[in-house]
Parts: sequence; structure tokens; C-alpha cells
Amino acid sequence: MATSSPGSEEHIILHIGTGSFHRAHQAWYLHRLRETGNDEDRRWSIAAGNIRSDMNAVHEALAAQGGRYTLETVTPAGEREYETITSIRRVLPWSADLASLIECGASPACRIIAFTVTEAGYYLDEHNRLDPSYPDLAADLAGGRTTIYGALAAILDARRLAGGGAVTLQSCDNLRSNGERFHAGFSEFLDRRGLKELKQWVDQNTSSPSAMVDRITPRPSPDVRKRVLAETGFDDTCPVMGESFIQWVIEDHFVAGRPAWEKVGAELVESVVPYEEAKIRILNASHSCIAWAGTLVGLRYIHEGTHDADIRRFTYDYVTQDVIPSLSPSPLDLEKYRDVVLDRFGNPYIQDTNQRVAADGFSKIPGFIAPTMRDCLARGAQPAATAILPALFLRFLQRWDKGELPYEYQDGVFDPAATRAMLSATDPIAAFCADRGLWGKLAGDVRLEQVIRGASEKIDQWVASRVASRGEHA
Repeated sequence: MATSSPGSEEHIILHIGTGSFHRAHQAWYLHRLRETGNDEDRRWSIAAGNIRSDMNAVHEALAAQGGRYTLETVTPAGEREYETITSIRRVLPWSADLASLIECGASPACRIIAFTVTEAGYYLDEHNRLDPSYPDLAADLAGGRTTIYGALAAILDARRLAGGGAVTLQSCDNLRSNGERFHAGFSEFLDRRGLKELKQWVDQNTSSPSAMVDRITPRPSPDVRKRVLAETGFDDTCPVMGESFIQWVIEDHFVAGRPAWEKVGAELVESVVPYEEAKIRILNASHSCIAWAGTLVGLRYIHEGTHDADIRRFTYDYVTQDVIPSLSPSPLDLEKYRDVVLDRFGNPYIQDTNQRVAADGFSKIPGFIAPTMRDCLARGAQPAATAILPALFLRFLQRWDKGELPYEYQDGVFDPAATRAMLSATDPIAAFCADRGLWGKLAGDVRLEQVIRGASEKIDQWVASRVASRGEHA
């Protein structure tokens, strides 16, 4: 795929979502390309905006700095580097009607519309169908603009009417097969809205490449701002920090040109499937395991759990016994990848919290963990190591139900009332294993219930022994 594109001197990427991950990842790649590339590379820039107001404080701080901000990265050895990122050339003001996003996205200069949303933000069920039981999605199906689907419908309809031309719709998040699944959800959304002309235009003028993204990016603490000021002399009001490791694997399916990201380390491939399967099942699922387990025994940070012998064994066994056999053969060295992941999680300088990583469990069980459970059962293997992860989450939910979590649990899709009903059932494990939102076709499978029941007993014994060793109460 050619990386250049004809027409305007300016090539804009409209990115929806100005949170920490985008600014530590995609914006970093384009910054490096602009800094080290040729004149064609420097024609690309980012216009960043949001579809909701919950990020307005950070967004306005970014606007006040002209889109410039500092990225702090840190190695497992504690080596820190600071870089001023300048690829965001326009910060689009938020408004409920999304006027600035629509204007930018309708312009012929906009060649890519990228977005970073959580797994829950796609509102898809196990069959990749939209689930209109979510109020935000239901509101957008009635004409709203608060989800990625409603926002893009408004942006692309304006582009169609203005003759803005073809544009790539680029997912930059952790959803498996994100481009393919986004396209399916968006097509269904347009059908449900009765937007036939827009759907035909989208089918003819857009592509939706999938991508695998990776860089641990915790929420910035006040200490980041202090370190940036001390090291650079700039009092940055919206810095971001992340680990030194970074990876981006992208399907090279762009319809209106793209930056030459491969010059700065991105991998442009025909299919991201083996890369994202390894990342989602090894890195993302292990991350959640460590967060849930660490929370249960009173730890605050991911690195603490990674260096805890018991918790590290949970993750190591899960990957070694169940994931690697499920993903083999693979173009990746899966054992090496497992070890690199654990080294990264053990970085004590990242200060990534269990609260951040433990979030959205009702999306992570079906997305990160259930696939390995299905693979093991399909080949007749006993997924005892995998079962530890949902058993940890179930015990975590029981703590939430009792008000005993040390922080507020955040989840974009869970129903608190339904969750409490599940936990108060005569047999909570059976109710948990029967939840179709969590398990899909495995829901109610006696094999699933048996293996999670056994894992739950082990977790209860483990938690009790750890509590007893500290002389505390569960």
C-alpha cells in the first residue's frame, strides 16, 4: 500500500480520544516520523478530539499547550527519558453536537479517522452483533452522538455530502480483530438507523484495518508532572508516562494513504491475527490476573503482584500450560514473549495500579480468557490453569458486593443489579458460569462449571492462607 496520497499539502489524522494511551502510542509514532522523516512524512499531523466531556480537563490543558506535551518513559532498570511530543497540531474543542469533529472529518485533508475505545465501547455481543440494551447505544440508535458509531455516522455523513472522498477508519485499541468487528458493528448500526445511502458510501469509500497495540500506560500521577518540571524545566499540565517498550502491528489496508509508520518501528502486515492473539491472551489476560489476585491479598500495584511468587505462578502456569499449546504453531516465540511480558509487568517504576488494570472484567473475561478456555476444552485438555483467572474475578466481585474493595470498581458494561443477583444466588459459581455475556456458547457447560469450581476452592484456600499469615480477616 502506498504511503503517500495526492491532493492537499496537509494530511490529517482525526483521532477520537485524547487519553493517555493514544498520546503515549500512536501520537508518539507520528511524532517520531515527523522528526526523522522527509517532507512527505511531515505533511501528516493529528487533530485530536473527544466525543464525550469526561476528558475535558485534560483536553483543555492540552489545547492550552497547543497540543504539545511531555512523554516520560521508564525502563525496568529505572532509566527515564523525556520527549516533547508535537504530532497533535490541532486540539478540537468539545461540544455536544461534535461540530469541530464533524468539520475536521468532512475535510478532504482528513485521510484517516482513528479512535481508541475500550472493549466495552463497541457494544458487541458474542456474535459481534450490537447489544442495544446499553443506554448509550440505544440513544445513538435513536439519533444520538455519544458512541463511536453515532459520532462516525455524523462525521461520515457530512463527509459524504461535502464530497470529502475516501477515508480509512482505524481502530487503535485492545479489541480482538478490532477493524473487522468495528466494521460489522458500524454496518449494523447504519442498518438499524435506516441510513442506506450512508451505508453504501461507507462500503465504497472506507476501510477498517485491524491493529495490535501495546505499551503499558498508567494514569499519570502528580509525580509525573513534578519529574517533568525537574528534568525539562517545563511545567507540563498534561504529561503522560509509559514503559519504554512499545509495539504496533497494523494491517496495511488504507484507502487514502497513510504515514510511513514502518520507518519508526511499526509493523505493517497482511494479518495481525497471530500477533494480537498472543498479546491478548498472554499480556492482557495475565495483566488482569495479576490485578485481581493482587487486590485480593492487599497489594496496590501491578509490579508488586508480579514479584509475588504465588501470583507470578498463576500467570506463568496459565500461559505455559494452556495458552502456548492453544496458539502453537505461531510466528512468535511464545515462551520468550511470556517472559518479556512478566519482566515488563515487574517494572517497579511504572507504578501501574491494580485499580486501573482490574477494570472492565465483564469485557475481559469473554475477550481475553474465554477463548483459551474454549480451545482447551475443544482439544480435550483440562484448563485448570486458565480457570484460576475467572475464579479470581469471581472472588473479586464478591469483595465488591460486600463493599470490601479498596477502590471503586469501574466497568463499562456490567449491570450492578444483575451482578448482585448472580452473587446472591444459591450457587454463585453455577450462576457465574451460566452467564452468556461472560461465556457465550460455553455458558452452562458442565465442564466449565467443574473446572471453575475447582479453581475457586484453590483461590479461597490461597486467600485464606495469605490472610492468616498476616493475622488479618478476609
